[in-house]
Amino acid sequence: MAPHARVRAPELIGKGGWLNTGGTALTLADLRGRIVILDFWTFCCVNCLHVLDELRELEEKHRDTVVIIGVHSPKFVHEAEHQAVVDAVERYEVHHPVLDDPELATWKQYAVRAWPTLVVIDPEGYVVAQHAGEGHAHALEQLVGELEDQHAAKGTLRRGDGPYVAPEPVATDLRFPGKAVLLPGGTFLVSDSTRHQLVELAADGESVVARVGSGERGFGPDGFSEPQGLALLPDGTVAVADTVNHALRAYDPATGAVTTLAGTGRQWMQGRPTSGPATEVDLSSPWDVAWFADRLWIAMAGVHQLWTYDPATGTVEVAAGTTNEGLVDGPAPEAWFAQPSGLAATEDRLWVADSETSALRYVERDGEGFTVRTAVGTGLFDFGHRDGPAAQALFQHPLGVTALPDGSVAVSDTYNHALRRYDPATGEVTTLATDLREPSDAVLAGDDIVVVESARHRLTRLRLPEEAVRVESVAHRTQRAATDVAPGRLRLDVVFQAPTGQKLDTRYGPSTRLLVSSTPPELLAEGSGTGTDLGRDLVLADGVTEGVLHVSAMAASCDDDPENEYPACHMHQQDWGVPVRVVPGGAERLPLVLAGLDA
Repeated sequence: MAPHARVRAPELIGKGGWLNTGGTALTLADLRGRIVILDFWTFCCVNCLHVLDELRELEEKHRDTVVIIGVHSPKFVHEAEHQAVVDAVERYEVHHPVLDDPELATWKQYAVRAWPTLVVIDPEGYVVAQHAGEGHAHALEQLVGELEDQHAAKGTLRRGDGPYVAPEPVATDLRFPGKAVLLPGGTFLVSDSTRHQLVELAADGESVVARVGSGERGFGPDGFSEPQGLALLPDGTVAVADTVNHALRAYDPATGAVTTLAGTGRQWMQGRPTSGPATEVDLSSPWDVAWFADRLWIAMAGVHQLWTYDPATGTVEVAAGTTNEGLVDGPAPEAWFAQPSGLAATEDRLWVADSETSALRYVERDGEGFTVRTAVGTGLFDFGHRDGPAAQALFQHPLGVTALPDGSVAVSDTYNHALRRYDPATGEVTTLATDLREPSDAVLAGDDIVVVESARHRLTRLRLPEEAVRVESVAHRTQRAATDVAPGRLRLDVVFQAPTGQKLDTRYGPSTRLLVSSTPPELLAEGSGTGTDLGRDLVLADGVTEGVLHVSAMAASCDDDPENEYPACHMHQQDWGVPVRVVPGGAERLPLVLAGLDA
């Protein structure tokens, strides 16, 4: 990387304290002599979950020299609750120390602007690199090797066991279950996500009938990796969203057989095929599935899209969404989603729990195609618990949606710990039940609705109430501070430095892409749209004093070896939603680091 002034890493502070350290509070002085990688994450963010998986191999390979520290930096109010962070660390099998930073103190000290962001600190305590987004595992591996060699030669590298202390395991029949489906025989099939299994429960919703899968991460006939969504297919099998395997599986309750319907086990990245033979096309964190319009629809949370699988032809294809993250309605190919995580089909609509926009949306036929519309929700940064007319109602990161017999839908309002209801006939949102713990799905069973209480590790049976529960309304906005920018011209610079030994891949044209838009659209007088330069002059419109800049950047780099005819290439990508406030004297330049350090 280019030479830069050495910057001492700020101390790690967080009001929530430390997890996975056996009660010990860590300081950077304690970690001197080790290579430290700070992973700024929040557990709602699917890109953060991708990075957790990217880091596992690096963490194991360099266990005696590298210490990874998760800095949990919440977006939603619920994520600032300490117990919720404790649950998330277990749920996603985070095997390194985690600092709970509910007030974003360390986030601000390191000038972080995006989830996820990785910061590398050398054994002498200096920041040497920053990476936003996912796809940086190869660059980190290269950098760690360089730092090991450099500091071993200087005598400043200290090898040994890290500070991670595993928590005590807890015995329960389910552990952070994700979704459930009612089987024809009256039993429930549940995705037991943290234990990488499917569990069949008796009609009482409690007694274990059978377990499917070894309980270890895997992609074989008896392996899953954090499975989520389940849907009955016309042939009697159950489709399984095998989320971290980036695949669709099929489970046959009659024989117990598990097969693969779609996916390769690899995560889809930009530039790869988006249609074709199902087992030859990569997927990205499929979170839920539902049968609608003679296809299996897939909530592809990892790329903010809906895909479909056609069992008649054995093919998959994109059905809705552009991969840009946000809330934009319209023709399905042009719509924007934000981590769609729950699906429910009726005869004429496919309902979608669009978690990162805290929205309830739906897909319906429109002539030969489909159109996406929003019933409840406004965007990435507004959420809360408010009943009433849909235009004013608020959810907080819902993960599930269930069609009810009267034409309304129940919403598993996950971070509000509530079950909500939206009635299309009246346009009203009400609350059906509270005091649930991270409900992530619900299924009808006769006159009851059975809720997957994920953080209580159980199914909870409720009688569908005739009267809605009254709750005190509350509205929130993300607690990230807005960036003050000056009126008029604003220089946007996405910083990208190719890792050592790599260069931008220009063999087939431009190797970078930048997409800029804003909420409200009137915020930008000039500068919105797509281009190939990672820098751009924006012009902020007169009279608009605040909003959000949506920036999506990609860069492709390849190994710089002239003798290698087929060099290994890597895609680096990140989406930013940057709240801005237009004030005199504000910044005239907005730097966003994709990889490297801002000079």
